[in-house]
Amino acid sequence: MQLANLLKEELEIENQDAWENERTPTPVRCFAVRLHSMGLSLREVEAVLGWLGVDRCHQAIWNWKETLAETQSDPPRISPTFVAVDETQIEIDGEKHWLFAAIDTNSKLLLDVDVYSRRGTDPAAAFLHRLTEKHDVDETVFLVDAGGYLTALSRHDLSGWLDYHDRNYIEKWFQTLAMRLTRFHSYWRGSQASATRWLRRFRHYYNRHRPNQALDGRTPAEEVQN
Repeated sequence: MQLANLLKEELEIENQDAWENERTPTPVRCFAVRLHSMGLSLREVEAVLGWLGVDRCHQAIWNWKETLAETQSDPPRISPTFVAVDETQIEIDGEKHWLFAAIDTNSKLLLDVDVYSRRGTDPAAAFLHRLTEKHDVDETVFLVDAGGYLTALSRHDLSGWLDYHDRNYIEKWFQTLAMRLTRFHSYWRGSQASATRWLRRFRHYYNRHRPNQALDGRTPAEEVQN
């Protein structure tokens, strides 16, 4: 397929009314946002669109991705057998925060992400509560690496144990995220809310558009839906 044909590609686009008053065709906007999610900077996306005859500035592209930020669908609701959960430190405007994430070890589906100002049992319990609302986890075994998580699990009558092997899936996702981030800067510039929105867009891209080598090139969403 020639690059120009991508602009004519039929895409599954949710919440098209979010862009109802935009003068740029929806497939072009989706193509631009997808390029940005895959690693191109806003100015690089602007250049690609220019090569294809679409004259829009990087600020317009930023507006497109922000418009879509709150319209991205959550991951498919599933009943995972094993879920690896962990947190990693990130910086937002030079201040330390903690990114919590959970991944289904079978389908590699990223179940949820969220950002908290500190780590510990209470944030872990809050994050686990979010998972109980989004997925069927009554029979799920959570794989964790610290006793504080076991306390958080008990608050919600969830099962889990310490595991330092199968949890590698969540560590690999953190590495994928780090490689994506360090291409531009060492920390987020903006608010905790803006970082959370970006992470949820990246979750959407990771689950629905990024081929996974462990799944023979399928995406996690394809794995759970087929």
